[in-house]
Amino acid sequence: MSVLLQISDTHFGTEQAPVVAALEALVHDTQPALVVLSGDITQRATRAQFGAARAFMDRLGVPWVAIPGNHDIPLFQLGARLLTPYGRYVDAFGANLEPEFASHDWLVITVNTTRWYRQADGEVSEAQIARVAQRLASATPTQRRVVVTHQPVLVTRPEDESNRLHGADAALRRWAAAGADLVLGGHIHLPFVRAAHEADVGVSRALWAVQAGTAVSSRVRGGQPNSVNLLRAGAASGPRTCTVERWDHDAAEGRFVPGTVQTLALADV
Repeated sequence: MSVLLQISDTHFGTEQAPVVAALEALVHDTQPALVVLSGDITQRATRAQFGAARAFMDRLGVPWVAIPGNHDIPLFQLGARLLTPYGRYVDAFGANLEPEFASHDWLVITVNTTRWYRQADGEVSEAQIARVAQRLASATPTQRRVVVTHQPVLVTRPEDESNRLHGADAALRRWAAAGADLVLGGHIHLPFVRAAHEADVGVSRALWAVQAGTAVSSRVRGGQPNSVNLLRAGAASGPRTCTVERWDHDAAEGRFVPGTVQTLALADV
């Protein structure tokens, strides 16, 4: 069964060495087909933090894609923020800010939702919505269609509503119509799974928002431990499904351990 591992909000510069080592061990044990790093890779977008993050990704020894988060644009160095907001990100992670991955079981399409003129909020443009929809429409019947943003397309708490991605409603409706199955996000350090087709009657088919916690940073929130999401593609025969496993870091055991497990029913293709 093919596995995709989502990690988010690593915030290198605030990483915890034992948690980093535990995550590397989890990747070694599970050998995912892909690691998705959904933004806020660094704490303050310094070259040293990007260097440490890239070294970590290289040590994993498996394919990966990454997108920037709002923390990956310099905040206090206004010249860099205005003139080369992604300069340090590009130096460490490459010039493609919206990489894709395709295999027999997965189609992963990433979206850069950061903007230099927004400190924390993200947005998705009409052009980005259309690009993703066009790519989704070309997916094969065996692929689980995954879109990745940094800011969440849905939230579960009123206090997080201000953190929702600007343009999320239009994106969810268009992407669902084009065949999306999952939208992965981070930013709020709160792991959950929520059905977009239940939250919005305009979402025309089953579409699930899957949020990740903070993978290795000390900046945990809401009493949640460090966590990552392990997604497993269901069997090729029978109804289309995807299982989302949340793996939590157990400090006493020094490793990531299985937490909640949810099997999501996906729409027919």
